[in-house]
Amino acid sequence: MKENLIQYQNILSSHGIKNTRQKKLILLELIDATSHLTAEELYQKLKEEKVGLATVYRSLKVFTNLGIVKEIPMDGLNYYELRIFSKKPLHIHFKCTNCNVMIDIDDSDINLDYIKLNQKVEMKRGFAVKDSNIVLLGLCKKCKEKLESKKMLENN
Repeated sequence: MKENLIQYQNILSSHGIKNTRQKKLILLELIDATSHLTAEELYQKLKEEKVGLATVYRSLKVFTNLGIVKEIPMDGLNYYELRIFSKKPLHIHFKCTNCNVMIDIDDSDINLDYIKLNQKVEMKRGFAVKDSNIVLLGLCKKCKEKLESKKMLENN
């Protein structure tokens, strides 16, 4: 998706926003991210590149306002993911309550049910749904397996 960097930079330019080195680095981190990131996590990944925390927050605000990035509020933290050119405009999230990882549920059957739910709400209520956040909470596979292993050891 690095080819999309130019498209993101064109969006910034078309709105009169400078394409700084810091914004480019933040976008590249978001493009390469395997999970959703908080501003603090982005800062930790970029601080050796001399990108400050305030710059990360300001850039994320710009990206969010332009619709490039989606902000997902959860438990007092905001997680960020690419919104446009991500090939996943509507999807469900899962957050592990143990390790705090945020995972996209990327399953065509589930996504189809999600789209149908949005359409049903629009039809029944007369709304025009533009976006939604569905976040399932629980234990990710790794944390669930650790917990089950621990319980088995305790029972033996």
